[in-house]
Amino acid sequence: MKLEPVEFRTIQAVGYDETTSTLEILLNSGKTYRYFEIPKTVCLELMESDSKGSYIRSEIIHCYPTNK
Repeated sequence: MKLEPVEFRTIQAVGYDETTSTLEILLNSGKTYRYFEIPKTVCLELMESDSKGSYIRSEIIHCYPTNK
């Protein structure tokens, strides 16, 4: 999965794998989170969002299966 750098104070990069519908978020702290069953539209909305942290909190965390 290719990670794209993002400009946000706590997020370093975001990647999406269409074949598995997996979203990967790399934090500046070094932690990586993977979210599963993510529709491509959700990933596109995240990348277009002005506040990626807010979008992740409201639209992804607690909405999709995850692991660290």
